[in-house]
Amino acid sequence: MLEITKQEREAPDYNLLRLKLGIKVTAWSDRMLAALENGVKGNKWFSLIDKITSNNTVLTAWELVKKNKGSAGVDKVTIEKFEAKYPQYLAEMQKEIREDKYKSLQIRRKHIDKGDGKMRPLGIPCVRDRIVQCAIKLIIEPIFENEFAETSYGFRPGRGCKDALRKVQENLDQGYIYVVDADLKSYFDTIPHDKLMDNIQEKIADGRVLNLIQGFLKQGILEECKEWIPTEGTPQGAVLSPLLANIYLHPLDQLMESKGYKMVRYADDFVVMCQTIEEAQKAFSIIKIWTQDNGLILHPDKTHIGNCQIPGQGFEFLGYRFENGERHVRKKSLNKLKDKIRERTKRNNGYSLDHTIRKLNPMLIGWFGYFKHAHKWTFERLDGWIRRRLRAMLKRREKGRGMGKTMKDHIKWPNKYFANLGLFSLEEAYKKALCALKTKGSVPIPMR
Repeated sequence: MLEITKQEREAPDYNLLRLKLGIKVTAWSDRMLAALENGVKGNKWFSLIDKITSNNTVLTAWELVKKNKGSAGVDKVTIEKFEAKYPQYLAEMQKEIREDKYKSLQIRRKHIDKGDGKMRPLGIPCVRDRIVQCAIKLIIEPIFENEFAETSYGFRPGRGCKDALRKVQENLDQGYIYVVDADLKSYFDTIPHDKLMDNIQEKIADGRVLNLIQGFLKQGILEECKEWIPTEGTPQGAVLSPLLANIYLHPLDQLMESKGYKMVRYADDFVVMCQTIEEAQKAFSIIKIWTQDNGLILHPDKTHIGNCQIPGQGFEFLGYRFENGERHVRKKSLNKLKDKIRERTKRNNGYSLDHTIRKLNPMLIGWFGYFKHAHKWTFERLDGWIRRRLRAMLKRREKGRGMGKTMKDHIKWPNKYFANLGLFSLEEAYKKALCALKTKGSVPIPMR
C-alpha cells in the first residue's frame, strides 16, 4: 500500500474551482490554479501561448467546435471536411501559432431575422479560426471569470438566463420596483478595439496571445461582394466575442456594485433595480456617463426608467415582460413561437395529424420549460390557438372551409381528441408545475 505524504494530504483540492470557472483543459494545472487563487506578480499572466497550443487544449477546442456544428467560413471548409484531416490541420495550426505565422481568414457575414422586421448581422469565421479562438478562450477565460461580478450572468460557466431571471424576481420581491431598463445600441459592433485591448492587457501580458486576439479583432469582413476591415466591434458569431463583451462591461459591473446598486446583466442586456425614482435617475446618470466615456451608446428609444408596478411602465428582460406585479411573455417572444407553430400547422402541409403533433411537442415542451413562470392565461390561450389551427387542418382535408373556430368544429374535434393523440398541453403542464411547487412547500413566483 502506497503511503500518502503530509504534503499530499495537505494539498488543496481545486476540483471545485475548476468546476466554478468551467475549466476543461489539463493546461490549467493545480499550480496555475493556486496562482489564480493567491494572485500573480503584478496581477498579470505571462507565458500563456504554450498552454493555448498544447495538444490537450487544441483537441478540446476542436471537439467543442465540432459539437457546436456551424457553417463553413470563406474557405468553404465544413466541419465534415475538417474532420477528415483534423490531425494534420491541428498540427499545422499549432506550428503556425508557435512560429508567429498564424493569419486569420476573413469573416463571412450574413444577416438573420431578429423577429421584429429588422436583421441582425452574424459573423461566421472559418472552422480553423473558430478552433484557435476556442483554444484562447479555454486558457484566458478562467483568469477573467475569477474576478467577474456576481451581477453578470450571460455566457458564463454555470450561469444562465434562468439565474438572471430569479435574481430579478428576488429584487422585485424586496421592493426594488423602480427599474432602469438599459439597451446598448449595436453593442457587439461598437466596442472600441483600443479600450478593449487595454482591459485585456490589465490581466494578460503575453504579447503573442495579445497579437492573436488583436488579429481576430482586425479580421476582414466579407459580405457578398463587399469587404472591409472593422475599426471597432467584435463579430457576433465569433467564439471569443461573448467573453470579450463581458470583459469590456466588467468595469461597469464593478462601478454599479461599488455604488450599491442592484444590477442584473446578461451580456449587453441589463437592468438596474432601485427602491426610489431618485435612485433610479441617479443610476441612469452614472450609466450614461460611463457609456459615453467608453464609446458606447444607450438606445434612445429602448432605454427608460419606470415603476414596473404601474401599467405601461414595465420592462422587458430575457424574453419576459415584468409589469403591474405580473410576469408575461414578451410580445416578440410570443410571436416568434407562433411563427414556428404556423410553419408546422399549415392547412396544406400534407403531413398526418400524428406527425404534426410529434413535430410540435418537443418545441412546446422546451418553450414551456423556459416560460413556465409567465401569467397563467398565456398557456390557456396558446393551447386554444394551437387546437384551432389543427382543427383548420382537419377541416381542409375534409374539403371544408373555415378556420376551425365554430362550435361545430369544436364538437367534432374536442380538446380531448387532441389530448388522446398526445398533444402537449401548456395549461396542464402549468397546473402540474404549480401543484409540484405547492407540494414541496416552495413559494411560487406570483402569477395572477
